[in-house]
Amino acid sequence: MPHAKLHLLLIDPQNDFCDLPGAALPVPGAVAGLQRVAALIERLGARLTAVRVTLDSHQPLHIAHPHGWQDARGGPPAPFTQISADDVASGRWQTRDPAEHTRALAYVQALEAGGRYRLVIWPEHCLVGGWGHGVHQDVHQALNGWGRQQGRLVEFIAKGGNPHTEHYSALRAEVLDPADPGTVVDAGLIARLQSADTLLVAGEALSHCVASTLRDLLEYWPRERRQDLVLLTDCSHSVPGFEAQGEAFLAEMRAAGIRLAISTDEF
Repeated sequence: MPHAKLHLLLIDPQNDFCDLPGAALPVPGAVAGLQRVAALIERLGARLTAVRVTLDSHQPLHIAHPHGWQDARGGPPAPFTQISADDVASGRWQTRDPAEHTRALAYVQALEAGGRYRLVIWPEHCLVGGWGHGVHQDVHQALNGWGRQQGRLVEFIAKGGNPHTEHYSALRAEVLDPADPGTVVDAGLIARLQSADTLLVAGEALSHCVASTLRDLLEYWPRERRQDLVLLTDCSHSVPGFEAQGEAFLAEMRAAGIRLAISTDEF
C-alpha cells in the first residue's frame, strides 16, 4: 500500500515522567523509551503522515494532588496515598476546602464505580509552563525536524486541566464533568485516529495513560481493524508499583487482537 496513512499517537512524552533528575513522577525506562520514539520518527520520516502528542497539563490545585486534601490534623496526604470513598465519607481524608467535600465524595464514588482506578494522590506533576510539562528534548527535536521536513504540524492535545477529575485517557476524563465539554468523549479525535491505516501508539505511562487511552479507543475502533492498532512495547513503561497493572494491560491488548511490536519493526 504505497500511500498508506501511518500515524503516531505519542502519549505524555514529558520530562516529569522521565527517569531524569528533578522529574516529579519518574518512570523507569522512560528516557530510553522516548529516545526510541525519537529514532522511530526520524527513521519513518515521510512515511509518517500524522503525529499526535498528548500532554498531561495540570496546576497545583487538582483532586489528585496533595494540596487539595488534609487529614484530621491538617496534614496533606503523602504522594501515592490511595483515597477511597470510605476514607472521604468517614472524614479520614477531608477536602482542604470544605465546600468541595460533597463534590469530591461523589467523584471518588464514581471513580470506584468505573472500576478502572482508585484515587491516587500523585506528586504535583506536569505543571503548565514548567520544565516538567515540557516534551523530552530528544523527542522535541525529532518532532520539530519531522515538521520542518514534511511541512506538517504536530497536533498537540492537552488533557488534565480540569481540577475536579483525572484525565488519564487522551479521549475522555475518568469521570465526566457536565459543566466541562473538555472532559467528554472526544469524537473528533477518535475520527482523526480512525483515519489512519496503521496507528502506532507509544508513550508514558503504560500502566495508566497509555492503558486508558487504548482501552477507550477500542470501544470505538472497528473490530475487524484491530491489527491496525500497534502498541510499541519498548516505548512504554509502567509507574513504579503498578507494574502488574501494566503487564495485565499488555495481556488484555494481546487477547483483544492489538498488535504488540517494538520500534525497530517494519510497519
